[in-house]
Amino acid sequence: MEPSITRLALLLAAGGAIMVMVGLPDALIGFAGLAAIALGTVLSAPAARGPGGGWWNLLASGAVLSAIGAVIALTSEGVGGLIALIGGAAVLVASTVGFPT
Repeated sequence: MEPSITRLALLLAAGGAIMVMVGLPDALIGFAGLAAIALGTVLSAPAARGPGGGWWNLLASGAVLSAIGAVIALTSEGVGGLIALIGGAAVLVASTVGFPT
């Protein structure tokens, strides 16, 4: 996979994670952030093949945690927000580690 596509996908996922972590009161922004995380995760999957691709497992785990946290936040804002925050942090770390140079 071309490094430029991987860079774009990881920037998209990281931007989505920031949107989720900031937790703006507008639910549409939160859902847009989740969509950006999911799209970035899917688009970066081919770059994770081969040696040094372990960052993608962290990215995918963070994406899942962010989505689960958003769903839980509908009923329990504190617990769901904490889970989404942990997922967003995982996405940011994985995006940083996986960013091609």
